[in-house]
Amino acid sequence: QVQLVESGGGLVQAGGSLRLSCAASGRTFLNYAMGWFRQAPGKEREFVAAISWSGGTTYYADSVKGRFAISRDNAKNTVYLQMNALKPEDTAVYYCAADTTLRSRPGVEPTPYNYWGQGTQVTVSS
Repeated sequence: QVQLVESGGGLVQAGGSLRLSCAASGRTFLNYAMGWFRQAPGKEREFVAAISWSGGTTYYADSVKGRFAISRDNAKNTVYLQMNALKPEDTAVYYCAADTTLRSRPGVEPTPYNYWGQGTQVTVSS
């Protein structure tokens, strides 16, 4: 079993920054690809960013490229999402997810991720 706990969400003005954290349980966190997804009211869950088990490969949705950065600290079993230049359209519940199958590349769809956090709300005011 893997438990994921997100933190760091909140209310911020447009142009501001937030850093989300996701703390994971499990002795083999090093082997997990990790992803961030988000879901706005009335919309489907969408991919935001993903990082490979080593941290050497990262993927981003086009809508956040150049503004968001995903990173991980395997010693702390934690993955981060640094969000800069936030826009009102970034408002959503943000979820972190773990894919516990060792793969060469992290997924950019929800399907390979088999553990999910409870989500943290990010609200960007205009």
